[in-house]
Amino acid sequence: MKFNYSEAELSEIVQMALSDHISFADINTQYGLGEKEVVKLMRLNLKKGSYRAWRKRVNTFGSRREFYK
Repeated sequence: MKFNYSEAELSEIVQMALSDHISFADINTQYGLGEKEVVKLMRLNLKKGSYRAWRKRVNTFGSRREFYK
C-alpha cells in the first residue's frame, strides 16, 4: 500500500498514532485513514520491535478503556 503523504504528514500521523491521547477516530477525521490503514502505515514506518510494542500497548489499553484507539 502506497500512502500519498509528505514526510511531514507521515511523521505527524505516526506521532498521533503513538500518542495515548489521540484516537483512531481523530486520525481518521484529520487524514481520512481508518484503523487498518493506520496499522499498515505504522508497520511500514516503525522498526519491528517498536511496532510490536505499540500494538501491544494499543491492545492492552483498548481492552481497559471503552473509547481508546
